Amino acid sequence: MHSKLYRPEEAASVYLMSELWVWCGRDQASGWGGALGAKTGLLGYADNDVSDQLRRVGPADLARTTGQSMAARRCVAAVSVRARLVAVAATSLLAASCGTLDDPVKDRWESRTEFSSCGKVSLAQGDEMQKQAVPEIVCLRRALKSGESAELKVTHPTVEGDPIREYYRLTPQGELEVYTDSTDDRYTDQKWSFAECYTPEWLAEISCDQ
Repeated sequence: MHSKLYRPEEAASVYLMSELWVWCGRDQASGWGGALGAKTGLLGYADNDVSDQLRRVGPADLARTTGQSMAARRCVAAVSVRARLVAVAATSLLAASCGTLDDPVKDRWESRTEFSSCGKVSLAQGDEMQKQAVPEIVCLRRALKSGESAELKVTHPTVEGDPIREYYRLTPQGELEVYTDSTDDRYTDQKWSFAECYTPEWLAEISCDQ
């Protein structure tokens, strides 16, 4: 038997219905399921089995029923708070996933004309390029001297241990472009960045003077 996979907004609605069942009882929750109508407020699915029709639900609408017992009012209040928290979490998740889909620097790197590769280097905390990437640096120097192009990928950790990926791209004009992938660095904007010309200590022959 396979479990159904839900989108974030669907999962939020399923959770909301489960909270109604726990706090209010299944019969009352089922009755209120139909009240999750088109009002301002939270996103939810009215049907217990998560229908395909997306509805908008306002927790305040559920509380308008006259003659409710105090327990029922507490039930609505508790579920409303949880529903808002779930909606915020689902919205944040959607925003984060959408943000990763549109990065112009990443798109530029992926659509580039590939150059000859000088390999990959993976540095540990405290490692130095001059010591850990001797053959790769020699490869870049050879390409620079002959006026050719080349690429090199370098991965190194931040102080916190998050991986940073740098892609060095030596152009035929002798400039060293650097594309930096910081999407796994929790303490930055988690985006890509680009430097048109870079002069690292381990490749001092590079000149960015115009």
